[in-house]
Amino acid sequence: MKAYIGLGSNVGTRQTNCLHAIELMSRAGMLVTAQSRMYETKAWGVVNQSDFINMCVEIEIPLTPFQLLEELQAIEIQMGRHKSYKWGPREIDLDILFCGEQIIDEERLKIPHPYAHLREFVLEPLAEIAPEFVHPLIGKTIVQMLRRLQTP
Repeated sequence: MKAYIGLGSNVGTRQTNCLHAIELMSRAGMLVTAQSRMYETKAWGVVNQSDFINMCVEIEIPLTPFQLLEELQAIEIQMGRHKSYKWGPREIDLDILFCGEQIIDEERLKIPHPYAHLREFVLEPLAEIAPEFVHPLIGKTIVQMLRRLQTP
């Protein structure tokens, strides 16, 4: 199954953190088939913190979405992430944005990511690797959603 993962880091060596997370994803059996460039962005949600490096990857996985979530959370912990407050600083943040065209709405996991269509720092790198991917709930492509956010 094809999935899209958003990566973000604003603690430590942010670029290295993102690259290390991709390496750990590969070691965990996730085949990285596309990778965006890195973007430096302002924090979203809680804005009084350091800027982020954000990027997206496309992966092929033999996992269920819940298994993928567990693997990504294990990588976050391995890289030093610990629970703080919502949208707070972090060494690495790995978000499942889309998992094929699946729709999951459970407390533990929501796919598509509920804020993906509202975040330019997600849509811009995602548009590099999956411009024509259609959001399964909204029915718009990544590029269409990005243009909507960028148009005043």
